[in-house]
Amino acid sequence: MSVSLVVIRLEMADRSPVPRGFQYSAGLSEEELQEKSLGLAKLTLSGRSDLERTTMLQQHIGSRAMGDMVIETFEPCPGGSNEQHDVSQDADVQDGSAVTGTTPDSPSKQLPEQISFFSGNPSVEIVHGIMHLYKTNKMTSLTEDVRRSAMVCILTVPATMTSHDLMKLLAPFNDVMEHMKIIRDSTPNQYMVLITFCSQADADSFYTACNGRQFNSIEDAVCQVVYVERAEVIKSEEGASLPVMELTELPKCTVCLERMDESVNGILTTLCNHSFHSQCLQRWEDASCPVCRYCQTPEPVEENKCFECGVQENLWICLICGHIGCGRYVSRHAYKHFEETQHTYAMQLTNHRVWDYAGDNYVHRLVASKTDGKMVQFECEGETCQEEKIDALQLEYSYLLTSQLESQRVYWENKIVHLEKETAEEINNMKAKFKETLERCDNLEQRLGEISKDKQSIDKKCTQLNTRVLKLSQELKEEQEMNRCLRSNQVQLQAQLAEEERRGKESGERKEGVIAELQEQLRDVMFYLETQRNIEQLSSEARSEIQDGQINIPANPTDDELGLAGPSSSRGRRGRGRKRK
Repeated sequence: MSVSLVVIRLEMADRSPVPRGFQYSAGLSEEELQEKSLGLAKLTLSGRSDLERTTMLQQHIGSRAMGDMVIETFEPCPGGSNEQHDVSQDADVQDGSAVTGTTPDSPSKQLPEQISFFSGNPSVEIVHGIMHLYKTNKMTSLTEDVRRSAMVCILTVPATMTSHDLMKLLAPFNDVMEHMKIIRDSTPNQYMVLITFCSQADADSFYTACNGRQFNSIEDAVCQVVYVERAEVIKSEEGASLPVMELTELPKCTVCLERMDESVNGILTTLCNHSFHSQCLQRWEDASCPVCRYCQTPEPVEENKCFECGVQENLWICLICGHIGCGRYVSRHAYKHFEETQHTYAMQLTNHRVWDYAGDNYVHRLVASKTDGKMVQFECEGETCQEEKIDALQLEYSYLLTSQLESQRVYWENKIVHLEKETAEEINNMKAKFKETLERCDNLEQRLGEISKDKQSIDKKCTQLNTRVLKLSQELKEEQEMNRCLRSNQVQLQAQLAEEERRGKESGERKEGVIAELQEQLRDVMFYLETQRNIEQLSSEARSEIQDGQINIPANPTDDELGLAGPSSSRGRRGRGRKRK
């Protein structure tokens, strides 16, 4: 078997006090609880103006009005008895202020100057708001070992059952209960109970023992127990009436005014899209809808219509001849029938009321017969009966007028009180908004002064930076002019350098040519000297032979040929040639 866990949300008014110890969460951290409770509301209200937020919140609240709710807390003591305290001793503790007095000099001075006290029941709190009841879209098994909750809720307890009777019913579980809260709102003849147990096992035991059980043997009401996943208190301005992720809000049955949950009771939806408990709709002895009176199974009616004009609304039948005519607010055919026939009595077909055209009033007076108790027409004759009828009519009219005036007085007094409350709340809201506006203006003025000071300092820095920029611009221009001059000088120097390099290259080439010529001459001189030395060392015959010899010099000999010939032959040839000369 699986059930849906419920979530109880208490939407508080802005000025209402927050009840103590009401919030509860089954295994959720504070961050997860905030995300689940107000995640979608914050996303919906973010980026909207105050007027749009107010309009959206009012649209989701709809016709529901905030009312006073009484929350009574019971904390069972061990052993089933409550401790009694001395009021005179606990007065200072509850109020939190010390009793001041003087040193008693006489019996008259033994009384303190100030006595602290408290009034009322400290376990009873009155809050102003709307109670929302949601169910989780995910089903939770009752047979498997899964986490459910240690808090349960009894949805409806008859008002005839007092707190003492409820404590007697819950007496077997007194030792395992942490606390119990009784919540009474504007719903008549019933109230809701929240019970927190020490563990989930204790809550399971209570659910198994009490769910579906009658409160007593006299009344038919049964105990409907559900697990509470969390109980939360949220201000209305924070979006408490907005939809919640993964939750569905449970409506109320119009017949019995109890919450409807298909996992607890069967729900039947009519053709006009209104939902009720199936048992409540069975007890509704009418074919129409309890909310809008739409006829679900219309009964067949005779097609009556006016004999003259054929109109089918506001019809009257003559009790004398059975003529059917329309009323005086349509075409007056029923009244014209009376003028023509003097048939005085006519009955309206819709509500069976009888009208006397002669007396110009209703005459359907029915009384109970003393013999058999049936309803018969009351008949009397004579002036006494007529006077008694007039007196009875006057008394009835006076009673009706008095009751209506009293109801109107109560209505308008309640209306005035409601308007005064609304006006006071609006005035308080306007005062709070005015105070917030003044604080905001003061903060803005302070912020404006700080921004003005910052602006002055920034302007001063900007002036200094502008001066520095101008100075740097002038320096940049000077550097650019100097760079241009240096570039022109560089071009001239580069041209001069190129000219000097060209000249040096030419002089180097000339010097290399001179050096090569000098080297050639030096080589010839060395060759001549060496050859002369060699010739001097030869014999006279060799000398004469050399003197008679000839030297043939080929045209343009190469260095390789000179090298292959050897130095001795070249030198000898030159020596002989010179010697011949």
